[in-house]
Amino acid sequence: MSHTIDTVVVSPLDVNCYIFGCEDHKTCAVIDPGDSAARIMEKVEARGYKLAMIINTHAHADHTGANAKLKSASGALIHIHEADAPILVHPSMSDMSVYLGIEPSPPADVLLKDGDMLKVCPCAELTVIHTPGHSPGGICLLSGKTLFTGDTLFRFSVGRSDLPGGDGKTLIKSITEKLFPLPDDVTAYPGHGESSTIGDEKKYNPFLVGAFR
Repeated sequence: MSHTIDTVVVSPLDVNCYIFGCEDHKTCAVIDPGDSAARIMEKVEARGYKLAMIINTHAHADHTGANAKLKSASGALIHIHEADAPILVHPSMSDMSVYLGIEPSPPADVLLKDGDMLKVCPCAELTVIHTPGHSPGGICLLSGKTLFTGDTLFRFSVGRSDLPGGDGKTLIKSITEKLFPLPDDVTAYPGHGESSTIGDEKKYNPFLVGAFR
């Protein structure tokens, strides 16, 4: 089994869009396509992959701006947690999309819940971990020692919680109760910035040191 992770940093807010694929079965999932659908599809096609699904870790427009074009180009369905599905098509997100110069997302096709298993291919699954706090339906995605954290957890930082639907205490609880019990050598790939590990975040993240019991 040979799994790959390609990162495409997309405008307008330097979002990390991840292409999580399988070399053996030539399929992939695209996580948080905030913009630049053509660049994303070039990466997908360069590996010879079929785009199996589009996954949004949350509904904020900077993470969903290429949803429509990727769906049109590939036929892949849009997946998001059920609590963020209404936000995805809320007028406020359409307004934010216009402000950012990106395309509003169409409605989600598949509504996710905590613990759902997304089968990218016969040998690769992504487990949905519901981590509210940045948004009500924020999720992380786990496959083995790989964790996509969206805007829940950053390298030595955490997602903002001052946007509508956000809550700081809930965010910290999500991280400490859902993510920090994972093995220390799990690599965390965030929605913005550099990757980290669960172990380093427990030791050095100034927002979280001492919070895990």
